[in-house]
Amino acid sequence: MIRAATPADAAAIAAIYAPQVLTGTASFETAAPDAAEMAARLARVQDRGWPWLVDDAGGRLRGYAYAAQFRDRAAYAHTCENSIYVAADAHRQGVGRALLLALCDAARAAGFREMIAVIGDGTNNHGSTGLHAACGFQPAGTLHNVGLKFGRRLDVVYMQKSL
Repeated sequence: MIRAATPADAAAIAAIYAPQVLTGTASFETAAPDAAEMAARLARVQDRGWPWLVDDAGGRLRGYAYAAQFRDRAAYAHTCENSIYVAADAHRQGVGRALLLALCDAARAAGFREMIAVIGDGTNNHGSTGLHAACGFQPAGTLHNVGLKFGRRLDVVYMQKSL
């Protein structure tokens, strides 16, 4: 079931995100945020009326997704950036697609008109680029070698969808 995240979800959200921070390249963070930090991030997003959703399978979170303003400039007010992470044991089960499509609907309802996916290690992150393409996102550009993690130079792929 897709539902709005609550502060009680912060520990599970942090647990889903931590492996990507500590061993993956989809996130360019290098220190995994704890539950308190995730609760603060959740509050910052939801306090502005922006969506943060979770996939709840009978009390076990399988993934999360949220949208926040793309850039902090007035002219970007109707453009959001998404973030989506799915627990490793829930990959290829439709969780990401359900979350992303629900997030697009929620972002539209929140007043956004364009959604940008900023995909870390995007030229190698076929799961995320494939998911976004399957949900109607179009390639919008690549920034080459802008990240450095685990001794590797990483690209960022931008994808965009009109809501």
